[in-house]
Amino acid sequence: MSKATVEITDNNFDHEVLKSGQPVLVDFWAEWCGPCKAIAPFVEQIATEYTGKLKVGKLDTDQYGDVAQRYGIMGIPTLILFKNGEVATRITGYQPKEELVKKLSPHL
Repeated sequence: MSKATVEITDNNFDHEVLKSGQPVLVDFWAEWCGPCKAIAPFVEQIATEYTGKLKVGKLDTDQYGDVAQRYGIMGIPTLILFKNGEVATRITGYQPKEELVKKLSPHL
């Protein structure tokens, strides 16, 4: 995890995501997930490029399954953009960076 991203856990989810003053993109992933590893560099780039406009967090679904279950995460990678504590958009599966940005941009 880079300095541009925040580790999201079951314990800090409400504070870091739902109560955040800016939109938060949460990357639901797991260590064993190939597509998660493939999309990770794009998530890191977005975190760096949108510093100040967007908080980016990563939640390991193997370690912190409560939040994943609460949001019905059935497949990973799943990216959920939260805005004002609500789900603004959900992206499931590997996507090229351009597609991720296209889906996130209207909400930023």
